[in-house]
Amino acid sequence: MAVRDWLVPAPSAVEVVTDPRERRLIGLEIAVVLTVTLGLSALRSGLSLLDALLAPAPLSSQQVTLNAPASTDALVDLAYQLVRVLQLVGWGALGAYLLLRAGLSLRRVGLDRTRPGRDTLGSLGLAALIGIPGLGLYLAARALGIAPDVAPSTLTDVWWRTPVLVASALANSWAEEVVMIGYLLTRLRQLGWSENRSVLAAAVLRGAYHLYQGVGAFVGNAIMGLIFGRVWQRHDRLWPLIGAHALIDVVAFVGYALLPGIRF
Repeated sequence: MAVRDWLVPAPSAVEVVTDPRERRLIGLEIAVVLTVTLGLSALRSGLSLLDALLAPAPLSSQQVTLNAPASTDALVDLAYQLVRVLQLVGWGALGAYLLLRAGLSLRRVGLDRTRPGRDTLGSLGLAALIGIPGLGLYLAARALGIAPDVAPSTLTDVWWRTPVLVASALANSWAEEVVMIGYLLTRLRQLGWSENRSVLAAAVLRGAYHLYQGVGAFVGNAIMGLIFGRVWQRHDRLWPLIGAHALIDVVAFVGYALLPGIRF
């Protein structure tokens, strides 16, 4: 496929909703979903970055932890971690459920099991395309002093650490890709938004809820959102995006936990 063909989204099979009442309800639904899920996370993330910038210590000397202990008791901590995983699974399930309630099959957004081999290969390719440059962007941001030290995990070395980190990676990828790509882009299509406008809006929002990790994380995740969004618009397959995101997070979370001497 030529680059110019990839840059142009495939024609959408989703019909634009023209009834004014239905359009208002879809807009309200999007607002509610984002308020209780990743949109609210974006607001918190922005405030977190602002707080870090106002702190006496420079941003480059601060640390942000992605998977931190929530209790000094190991079993209570395990329960907290599993509740967080369940919350993320619920966010993704909410997006999928609302699509079903709207009369849209999950196959239409690429959540069927008809192409496991191609979806797996797509996951591996996207993980390499996003993960390696993403690490380079993070290192560049650290060198410029515009990013905190991001610790993927500070969980203690207990028996459940690795399974929980894997579950967290899977839940993160499920929630983000279903809500931000499968749900949001589909609903924006129904409102008649252009493919370019909708993918840009979703990418900016994806970057925004990573602002707590610094400006570099915003840029990197926004680029990831643009690429993932366009791939989905071209192929309407969500599993490769979920798989790629999960692979990137598993490598980051588990690798950091097992190799604690690594610091950037």
